[in-house]
Amino acid sequence: MQKDEWKNDSEYREIVSDLMATDMVKKLANYTQHHHSTRLEHSIAVSFDSYKIAKRRGLDYRAVARAGLLHDLFFYDWRTTKFDLGSHAFIHPRVALRNAERITQLSPMEKDIILKHMWGLTLARPKYEESVIVSLVDDYEAVHEFVSPLKSKFEALKKQVKRTTAVK
Repeated sequence: MQKDEWKNDSEYREIVSDLMATDMVKKLANYTQHHHSTRLEHSIAVSFDSYKIAKRRGLDYRAVARAGLLHDLFFYDWRTTKFDLGSHAFIHPRVALRNAERITQLSPMEKDIILKHMWGLTLARPKYEESVIVSLVDDYEAVHEFVSPLKSKFEALKKQVKRTTAVK
């Protein structure tokens, strides 16, 4: 997703506007997600990119957009907070679901999307194609958010090395 691309899609904005207006979703901006992004930025990217894919495939893009936005609705630093009941990959979808149910009514599909978005790291298999899309887009966005700034730094370093070796 291009930064802020979602703001130019009026249908997407309409689908998620009530959620974006909640204090809980706004609060995601206060948490770092993958080193170089906030949890809100990450959630919007997952939501919007999943929405575009689901729409192209004729799937329930509304459920994908809404559940994609809510899939990481938790308020702790996942790098430092540990749980006795299991790993972050296992626990946080349940926390996100509980929090999402506090701010909106969820369809069975939206619940499945949120609960199963860590498929691959957990054994909980998605029931819907929409759930698979959000899970895979979440993985893609996590890698992209971590690697993109590093790629820029690497490119700058390459240019610096080229200039240094050209001077010799």
